[in-house]
Amino acid sequence: MFKKNWKTFVGWIVATEAIGLASGLLTMNAMEHYKNEVIKPPLSPPAILFPIVWVILYALMGYGAALVSLNTRGKDRSIAIGLYLAQIMFNFFWSIIFFNREDYLFALIWIILLLVLIIAMTIYFSRVSKTAAYLQIPYIIWVAFATYLNTGVLALNG
Repeated sequence: MFKKNWKTFVGWIVATEAIGLASGLLTMNAMEHYKNEVIKPPLSPPAILFPIVWVILYALMGYGAALVSLNTRGKDRSIAIGLYLAQIMFNFFWSIIFFNREDYLFALIWIILLLVLIIAMTIYFSRVSKTAAYLQIPYIIWVAFATYLNTGVLALNG
């Protein structure tokens, strides 16, 4: 499937990575403040881990979206892609809310909504492509962990 449709896979992955890159660039200066000044909860990973994990997660998201987009299962496919677009938008803005605005309470509400969207997207992905859904499991786990971190930062710095 990949050989025949490689442009679709590359397109989805590059578009998803570009959204992540844009978010990272918009929050780069604020992340320095976070890294140096904000009190973090236990289990907070080193700052260098975040971009590495996100590059991998964005690639998995894009690959999953490509699998879904190539399927012809009408309504479920359309809903899955709509949820994909909604969650990627929520993902993009969470970083700005959390890092740039330092509004940890609003960011917590936002990331909970993001997690709900990701789970809903994964459910719809599974109706179209089991593989696409399985590829989202690391993303769900990471955003659940980020929700814990957001909660901890709010409690310690709120």
